[in-house]
This record gives sequence, C-alpha cells and structure tokens, in this order.
Amino acid sequence: MKTEKTKMCAGEVYNPKDEELVKERERAHGLTHMYNQLEDDYAREKLIKTIFHTIEGRIRVEPGLRVDYGYNIKVGDNFYANFNCVLLDACPITIGKNALLGPGVSLVTPDHPLDSVQRYNGLEFAKRITIGDNCWIGANATVIGGVTLGNNVVVGAGAVVTKSFGDNVVLAGVPARVTKTIM
Repeated sequence: MKTEKTKMCAGEVYNPKDEELVKERERAHGLTHMYNQLEDDYAREKLIKTIFHTIEGRIRVEPGLRVDYGYNIKVGDNFYANFNCVLLDACPITIGKNALLGPGVSLVTPDHPLDSVQRYNGLEFAKRITIGDNCWIGANATVIGGVTLGNNVVVGAGAVVTKSFGDNVVLAGVPARVTKTIM
C-alpha cells in the first residue's frame, strides 16, 4: 500500500493532513523560519543545504523563503532567489543552472481536485515543475504545477505561467504567452 508521501511525490491524489506529511511540513517551516532570521551568510549557506534536496554548486537565496517540504527541490549552480520566494514542493521542483528568481516569485506544485467531495475532504494532488538553464523569472510571477520551461526563458513580472514553453522565449501576461523570441 502506498503512503500519502509516495502518492504526493508521484502526482497522485493524497491527503496532506497525513501525520508524516504534517511533521515534514512543520520541520521545513521551522528550518525556513530559522533561515530567514539568520544574518550570517555562511550560516545561511549551510542551512539552505539542509532545506533543499540537491544543490549543484553555488547558490544564494534571500530571506523570506517559504517551502512546503524542501526535499523535492533541486537547483543548479549559480541559482539566485530574491526576497520572499515561495517554493511549494509537494512534487519535485527542478531548476537548472544560472537561474534567477525575482522577489515574490511563486513556484506552486500542489493543486486541488475539481471534484467538490474530494476538495471538501481536504485531498489534493501535485504536478512537478521543471525550469531549464539560464532562466529569469520576474518579480511576483507564478509558475503552476505541470509546467516545464526550456532554457533561456524570461518570464515577465506578474505573469502566471499555466502551460509549458520551449527554449529562448519571453513570456508575459495572465495567462502567460510568448511575447518575444530570443535569438
């Protein structure tokens, strides 16, 4: 029998009120609270390695970080997240190298069923987010679960990305659409 955590990470309907998941969220919330209070860059760098699952190289994450679990987050070398980023990682969030997140960016993998009975009973599901190399996501943009962004993608401030896009495009709007191709 699958655990709620196994179902969650696989993108299946799961119960987020499961005791194991509640404890893991509480742990991650406590760690991010500590992280956000730290003044020392060295201490912050050590703690982020405990929060995120995989860090490939040098990264910097400004305070105000929020995560659900942390263990579903993988970031590449030279990653930068500005203040107040939200990474809700019920499913994996994978971000390539040289990626920049502006202030207030939200990467949100959880979703809620359209079926009102499932929703009323507190069930949800999640879909992974994959972001390629050399991407820049502007201030207060949101990327929802199930989205894959190719390499060299720029997402304009305030955009809401609801579907996947390939390489070398600029996205803007709600919902986001291609506004320019980058050569």
